[in-house]
Amino acid sequence: MKREDKNVIIHELTEKLNKYGHFYLTDISNLDATETSALRRMCFDKSINLVVVKNTLLRIALEQSEKNFEDLYDLLKDSTSVMFSENANIPAKLIKEFRRKHDRPVLKAAFVEESFYFGDEQVDILSQLKSREELIGDIVMLLQSPAKNVISALQSGGDKLAGIVKTLSEKSGQEA
Repeated sequence: MKREDKNVIIHELTEKLNKYGHFYLTDISNLDATETSALRRMCFDKSINLVVVKNTLLRIALEQSEKNFEDLYDLLKDSTSVMFSENANIPAKLIKEFRRKHDRPVLKAAFVEESFYFGDEQVDILSQLKSREELIGDIVMLLQSPAKNVISALQSGGDKLAGIVKTLSEKSGQEA
């Protein structure tokens, strides 16, 4: 591979590392062409950008990125592919789904919401993480709940208050 080609790959990887808030380092070795094609198709369907890359080029891109990825350098051995995603939990869910029929991909590490997750045993934890949108939805629901309770209490209280006023007015009409 020519030096210019390597520089283009490094530049593209660096841009992706800076653009995406989440990425997974995986090992997809031992998958045959059909299985790899199926994995790529699933990634495409779930808006995951799957890149198979040489470890040395990935390391240079990690070094050139805006964030500190020093903790990942030791994991850049054997075969490495990178799954870039806008959503934190989608790649983990895809890995679990794909592994129902295959033994790969194996998670080496993940960078999610400024945190590192190391090892394949983290797939279950990562798959249960809520996305930013899901968390915002939960917060909105929590904020709406007290307001709904107050409104419903006022509405039901208003009916009671009207009944009390009516009873009192009828009482005062009888006393006169």
